[in-house]
Amino acid sequence: MSGRTASVSRKTAETSVELHLAVDGEGQARLSCGVPFLEHMLTLFCQHGFFDISLAAEGDLPVDAHHLVEDIGLVLGEAFSKALGDKAGIGRFGSALLPMDDALVMVAVDFSGRPYLAYDLLLPAARLGTFETELVEEFLRAFVNKAGCTLHVRLLAGCNTHHIIEALFKGLGRALDAATAIDPRVKGIPSTKGLL
Repeated sequence: MSGRTASVSRKTAETSVELHLAVDGEGQARLSCGVPFLEHMLTLFCQHGFFDISLAAEGDLPVDAHHLVEDIGLVLGEAFSKALGDKAGIGRFGSALLPMDDALVMVAVDFSGRPYLAYDLLLPAARLGTFETELVEEFLRAFVNKAGCTLHVRLLAGCNTHHIIEALFKGLGRALDAATAIDPRVKGIPSTKGLL
């Protein structure tokens, strides 16, 4: 299991992203991207999913954070796809019902090979500091497109935007931890099709 790692780089005219992922990690995050709120959320994601991530990224932040946040999502999704390979032996499905004070968020994932995002979070605040909260959906959409997974996120309760997003990222970590975990009962690819 220690070999489930991947390094991915992406360079465009707008961004430069380098990321290393260890799926079977200890929850360590070494992050530098110039978007402090995203760094905070990814730190929580790593801690609660027991993933190790090293990230060095920069982009056209004087314009806004959209390009950089989206590209980090793309690279993280690609890293999961590469690290999991043919997905032999994994649990495939994972879910979490995560409370954070007033907030309660449901997260469910299926590493089906079919990218799909069902995003049902109404965020009360458009900004948290300089971070535009609509970028959470853009990050997740980019992630699922490259990871090749189906992801449902739903807000069940909550009025504090920070708490809602924090519950989402913690829940995402826990759900992905369950979905990517090796299950000794699974023989080969976890699909009757024989392919994911």
